[in-house]
This record gives sequence, structure tokens and C-alpha cells, in this order.
Amino acid sequence: MSKIEEAKLILEAIGLPRKQQNDRSALTLLALCNLKEKDKWNQAKAVSMSVVGNKENAKYGGVMRFIAEHYNKKYAENSRETFRRQTLHQFVHAGIVNHNPENPQLPTNSKDNHYRISPEALKVIKSFNTRKWNKEIKHFKENVGLLREKYRKKRELRKIPVKLKDGTKLTFSPGKHNEVQIAVIQEFASRFAPGSDLLYVGDTAKKDLYIDKEGLEKLAIPIDEHSKLPDVVLYDNKKKWLFLIEAVTSHGPVSPKRIIEMEKMLKNCKAGKIYVTAFPDFKEFKKHTSNIAWETEVWVVTFPDHMIHFNGDKFMGPR
Repeated sequence: MSKIEEAKLILEAIGLPRKQQNDRSALTLLALCNLKEKDKWNQAKAVSMSVVGNKENAKYGGVMRFIAEHYNKKYAENSRETFRRQTLHQFVHAGIVNHNPENPQLPTNSKDNHYRISPEALKVIKSFNTRKWNKEIKHFKENVGLLREKYRKKRELRKIPVKLKDGTKLTFSPGKHNEVQIAVIQEFASRFAPGSDLLYVGDTAKKDLYIDKEGLEKLAIPIDEHSKLPDVVLYDNKKKWLFLIEAVTSHGPVSPKRIIEMEKMLKNCKAGKIYVTAFPDFKEFKKHTSNIAWETEVWVVTFPDHMIHFNGDKFMGPR
């Protein structure tokens, strides 16, 4: 029997759904165990791997690269999402694989995202075709619920809590982008939009982390699935000012193109609109200076008491 067929038997015995008992999932398991066709199962070892991998630059080896090199099965690079959503996601949920065990603080969209066989699953895998197999499978299946709960708690501990003025508690996934958003809510708002209400904030792991649908509807701001709201939306009810804030760590600032998009989306909103680009530091700010729209504001987390105004006859106010 080939290594791929044996891997399928292991996945079936562990309890993976039939959709994950296919060649792709079997090959993924073999890659994460660092096993080639002629290796024995007791030689399996847990190695951290990204989905694709890059020989020259990647910190971690890649599942797809390993499969191509050792099993002569080449998947298109755009198959990475299929691996994530239809194999690795289920492996994590089943307690077979841990996500980012070497650096739990990695953001969801980091290039260093990686996966590694869990110690409990590795013990089962190494016992395949031995007298211990049935005992290890039984023990793993009896404790898989505990493994999931243990892993879920670890992930919850990674999240960054934020409390809004009305007592609402938000938990952001870790990462530089979300750190900038949190600074906007906690530091920018208290200095430049005191008393304002949070109407919207996204998250790298959850697009609509917080959304005040009623507040947005009152201002005639569309909230359908096609709306491209900025990262953070604040509203000062006293001044009738709407703060539209983009947090920049990798994606672009409030550019002339972005202004046109948002003005079109907000054509029925009568509030005064203030466009702000928030950066984590001056180093990131310098990368984007040529693309920042005039008559907009720039705020830098490392200098929270100051604002940079891009031209105009006033420091800050609606366009």
C-alpha cells in the first residue's frame, strides 16, 4: 500500500470527514510529518510549515513545495486557499495540527503563518502499523474534545481586549494592523474626537468586528456587503463630524482614489467628513507620503498628541 493510501487510513481512523480523506489531505499529513514514500511511520516528526513555502526566503518549509518535491504532485499556487480552507482548517479543528505554535502572536494575514502536527496526533501517527495503534487511536479520540478546548483557550489568550465607553468589550486578533486600530479607538479618539461614538471597526480575522447598524443608518451610510467602509468610523454627535480612518501597516492610505470611492458611498450622508490615515510610526508614514490625498489628516501612533494636516486653510475639519 502506498504512503498516500496509508495516510488516508490514518485520517479515517482519527475521525476526519470523508471530504478530508482525499489525496490532498493525505499528502498534507505526510508533508507535516516530513515523511517521504520510503520512510516508516515511526520516523514521523513534527515540522512547522507554511502552506506554499519558498526555498530562498521562507522561514518555514512549505506543504505544497514538499508535496511537489517528494511526491511529484504539483498544485497551482492559487490552490493555497483550498489547502487552508478544505484541509488545514479541519486538521486544526480535529486537534491534529496546531496553527502558529512557534509564534501565537502572528496576525491572520502574516507571511509567517505556519502549521505543525500536534504532539498528541504525532504519537498516534508514529504508532501506525504497530501493536499500540488501536490503543493510541482510542485515547486520541476520547481526548480530542479536550484538545480542541485547550487550543481554543490558547487562541483566546492571544486576543487583545478593548472596552468601549458604553461598556461593550471587543477582542482583537493579534497583529500590527489591529494594534493601530486599537490605538485609534483609545488614543486618537480621546485627543481629537473626544466623546465620539464608534460606529464601525473591522479585524484582520473578522471583517465586521463591531458595527453600529442603527448609527450608520441614521447617517445614511450604506452597510450592505458591497460597502467599503474604512477601518474605523467614529462620529462626534455634537459637532456632526464623521471620522473616516484607515489604519495603514501594509495597505494604502487615504488616497485620492479612496476619497472618490468613499465620497460616492457617502453621497447621502450630511455629516462633515474628516478623512484620517493612521500609521504605527514615521517609518511606515514615509513609505506612503506620495499617495496621501490633500485635505486629509495623518496621525502617527508613536506621536499621539500631534496631527499632520495635508494642506488646506484649517488644521482639521470636514472637507
